[in-house]
Amino acid sequence: MTTTRSRATAACALLASAVLVLTACGTESDSGTEDDSGTSSKASSNASPKASAEKSASSPAVTEGGATQNVSETLRFTGTTVDGKPFDAATLAGRPTVLWFWAPWCPTCKGQAAETAKVAEDFDGKAHVVGVAGLDKQKAMADFVSDTKVDGFPQLNDERGDIWRKFKITEQSVYVILDEDGKETFTGVLPAGKGLADKLDQLVG
Repeated sequence: MTTTRSRATAACALLASAVLVLTACGTESDSGTEDDSGTSSKASSNASPKASAEKSASSPAVTEGGATQNVSETLRFTGTTVDGKPFDAATLAGRPTVLWFWAPWCPTCKGQAAETAKVAEDFDGKAHVVGVAGLDKQKAMADFVSDTKVDGFPQLNDERGDIWRKFKITEQSVYVILDEDGKETFTGVLPAGKGLADKLDQLVG
């Protein structure tokens, strides 16, 4: 009797062990389907670039005023000021912006300096004015800023021409005016900067 009971107990234990082994195998198989399946991995890989692109298309940035603002492709560039400070154009989002492309040796640019500086001061808090210097070296750019007294607003050192190429600028003394959404409303030369204030007035209301 005792021997029969022992055998029955051993058989139950063996059966229970077999069930546990089968259950564990099933769990590992399911895990492998989720983690190691080529289809699952490919789907995840294909989804990531799209998700990144969507995030990039509407990525917010903190503007100069501290607000969060979606940044248009036009304002997605960075640079360094003539005096060596980092600059991120995303901070310009939310207000009209003037980009003034100049070169240190350009007499027309020197003639625009005073009016551009005045507009930057008059529209402070309502619009941005940023100079983008190119076609020369940093020392010449710094001398121009000092001589023409345009240090009251950011002046970028675009010695490599990256920003000029982004905006398709092929000659100096060109203004690019953007509305608050980063859309170009004017690109061209304004002799002595005349008319710049009027163009900004139309954008700031």
